[in-house]
Amino acid sequence: MTTQKIAATAPRRVSPARRGAQSSLRKSGRGGTLPVKLSVLFVCALWIVPTLGVVITSFRSVDAANSSGWWTLLAHPGGLLDLTTGNYSKAIEQADLGSAFLNSVAITLPAVFLPILIAAFAAYAFTFMTFKGRDTLFIVIVSLLVVPNYVAFVPIIKLYASAHLNGTFPAAWLAHIGFGMSMAVYILRSYMATLPKDVIESAKIDGASHFQTFYRLILPMSAPALASFAIFQFLWVWNDLLVALIFVGPGDKQPITVATNGLLGQQGTGWELVTAGGLFSMLVPILVFLTLQRYFVRGLTSGAVKG
Repeated sequence: MTTQKIAATAPRRVSPARRGAQSSLRKSGRGGTLPVKLSVLFVCALWIVPTLGVVITSFRSVDAANSSGWWTLLAHPGGLLDLTTGNYSKAIEQADLGSAFLNSVAITLPAVFLPILIAAFAAYAFTFMTFKGRDTLFIVIVSLLVVPNYVAFVPIIKLYASAHLNGTFPAAWLAHIGFGMSMAVYILRSYMATLPKDVIESAKIDGASHFQTFYRLILPMSAPALASFAIFQFLWVWNDLLVALIFVGPGDKQPITVATNGLLGQQGTGWELVTAGGLFSMLVPILVFLTLQRYFVRGLTSGAVKG
């Protein structure tokens, strides 16, 4: 047997210092997972426990909801026999949640697709087009993220009043489009910056215009980022109450959040109906998130690291 074969088959000697370092790393790795797991369980509990309370309260009767907390049902499982679905039928009938549901759809869909379309054009220009003041304009747009939305409420209301837009769907559309535009441009531009430049150069060599390059190449390649922002914008617009109260208000055009808020009485009564209406309004956001969740993480992380 040659010297090389003997050296290859011979067991490698590990120094005591290196063996101790490897052992400590294994121990720290095993021990480090416990705090992580406990932290994850704690965060999950922060989300699950309130949601569980809302679900249980929505099925409790008025007397049971006013006399004891929802957690008493866990200690006395016999109360499960007293649960009822009457809160849902009463909430739907009293607040006309069917019409409010359609109003929310009419407000949300344009307020989601229009910002995506406009921001996609802007992100393409900031990424692949060269013009004077491009970087400065991008910084100004992104810096608007730190400005609170309520700062602009008073001037927008006065502007809408002069244009007779208050209390209409276009008022909510324009408000949501304006407030969500900075985030949309930032997310889409960060993602488009990671796309291969060779594809764009090849399109230019083939004589493709900017619109053809944008429509045939950039939009299909940016599907994860578009879906990520669509989830953000949809959840924000659908669950919004402040903008809906200010620019639409109660009435025949009220969205489901305003209608659900109207179920709460002046003395704090009727909150079992509010929980039922809230769960009713949660069905669509949950469906949207589950449908687009595979794009969610891809769209958020793709623009973070290049290469």
